[in-house]
Amino acid sequence: MIALLRRIQERIEVSCARLGLSYPWWIPAYSTLACIAITIAALAQRGAHAGSPVIIAALVMTLLPTAIWSVRGWLVQPWIEAVVTSVAVALYLTHPVEPDFAPLLYLIIAGEVAATMKTWIAMLVASLQIVILVVAAESGHLHSAPLYVIGVVLGADVGIALRWQMRALAAERANTAIAREQAMLAERQRLAREVHDVIGHSLSINLLHVTAARHALQQHGDVEDALESLREAEQVGRTAMGDLRRTVSVLSSGASDPQALPGIGDVPALIEQCRSAGLHVRYETVGQWDDVGDVTGLGVFRILQESLANIAKHAPTSSATVNLAACPEGLHLSVRNTLPDGRPREGNDGSGLPGMAARAGQLGAQLRAGMDADDWLVDLIVPIPTGVAAR
Repeated sequence: MIALLRRIQERIEVSCARLGLSYPWWIPAYSTLACIAITIAALAQRGAHAGSPVIIAALVMTLLPTAIWSVRGWLVQPWIEAVVTSVAVALYLTHPVEPDFAPLLYLIIAGEVAATMKTWIAMLVASLQIVILVVAAESGHLHSAPLYVIGVVLGADVGIALRWQMRALAAERANTAIAREQAMLAERQRLAREVHDVIGHSLSINLLHVTAARHALQQHGDVEDALESLREAEQVGRTAMGDLRRTVSVLSSGASDPQALPGIGDVPALIEQCRSAGLHVRYETVGQWDDVGDVTGLGVFRILQESLANIAKHAPTSSATVNLAACPEGLHLSVRNTLPDGRPREGNDGSGLPGMAARAGQLGAQLRAGMDADDWLVDLIVPIPTGVAAR
């Protein structure tokens, strides 16, 4: 029995999909069973007249849509079913009974059409059914016609409400899917920024060490200096691998270990690493930031890291000044460096500056990166609590 019900459910779902209907399978199943039950009741009410050609024709017309679905698996278009059923009920009314179950089919069909087709079609079908009911009442073939008319109106109203509800549900599902895709994209972008910052900075520093080793060998034949530069490069590479594993682990697991990712307290070590690679960096600080949050600290660290990596790639012989200070607006980071030709390199289509802008946006910070006189300046102001900025 359970297997049979599942097969029926699957067949109904396939049939609804062919008509472009997204209703749960039990709604058309309920509608069909209700029509069959009303048809049987209406036939039984006719008693001796049940075998007349007119009543048999009405019975065939009423059950025809269900028979077509049972044999071919096709759902008849709702408006076609409505027209056929309307004619069938008119035939039933040629042999009136009191009370009559046959007009109740109009209530079900009016709801079906309103729930699956345009409103004007539903109104047209309901109007046809009401006209048949009024004519039957005027000819003395139907009693209590106003109750049946009210039933048709209510059926159409319920169908329209159900159709709009399904539209709203479909829109909500679409919005949920879009939000899920956006969340996944944002997560991929966040991971890409973290990996870019870790790898980009480490590669830039490694290139400086390798370049220093090559110069030591080519120009001076100094093996010891070359080996020292290579050892520094190896250490930077190992540290980068550890940072990369730690970053990916934290981002994928959502760990909240405050020591898992770097922050403001790691800035001096970052500056020293760049100096050891040969960059001329002067570091100035004003104030203390013990209470700066982990998210803010990580964002400031990554922006500084990317700024220094850009210096190492595009102006390795320049002098740079890093200033980290408390100001009335919050935490102020300034990275300024001279340019060999006095201009930034053109045609740079990398992701460094967009990544910094994205981080600044997440922090609600103000970021400016560009030429300032003959220097390149990265200026960041991050709003933080007044008590922290004032110290």
